[in-house]
Amino acid sequence: MKVLLVNGSPHTNGSTYTALHEMEQVFAQEGIETEILQIGKESIRGCIACQGCRKKGSCVFEDAVNEAAAKFAAADGLVVGSPVYYASANATLIAFLDRLFYSTGFDKTMKVGASVVSARRGGLSATFDELNKYFTISGMPVASGQYWNSIHGNNADEAVQDLEGLQSMRTLARNMSFLMKSIALGKEKYGLPEKEARVGTNFIREI
Repeated sequence: MKVLLVNGSPHTNGSTYTALHEMEQVFAQEGIETEILQIGKESIRGCIACQGCRKKGSCVFEDAVNEAAAKFAAADGLVVGSPVYYASANATLIAFLDRLFYSTGFDKTMKVGASVVSARRGGLSATFDELNKYFTISGMPVASGQYWNSIHGNNADEAVQDLEGLQSMRTLARNMSFLMKSIALGKEKYGLPEKEARVGTNFIREI
């Protein structure tokens, strides 16, 4: 099994990485392979709704999004980590996730998702909610821990002092490991849930 961890912070070894690394160590104990993608410093533009990915099969902009797509497809779980900027995720990360989820046509059903957020003080729960929406629109179960998945610290040195935050990361990784393994067993015995043909409606009508 494999988990892809995305670090949306521009600080490669900052507090967001500290949280992800704490999870990474637990995944190793659980026999789960991991890879951390550092995208916070990348130049990633937002989606322009050109629909080019529908014809090409990948995003028309060749950058870290297309590089990550195959890794996401092969992974059993996805962890997204972000610092908090103005009670929101890093804009680079949001651009990355918008395009990654929209341009990839593979079935994401029952891949397990989790988000972790870091901040000096506030805005954590708003950012946590923002990131989880990528999973819930894609049929991905969301792993939970013992609290909202957050860690406090203005830098890595401060983050390692947040003992409750670090414990939350370890608990999240153990719960995510259990969920991925349980889903794998369920898929062997029962397969994936039946899917209906998609119904799409717009909230407009002619008068």
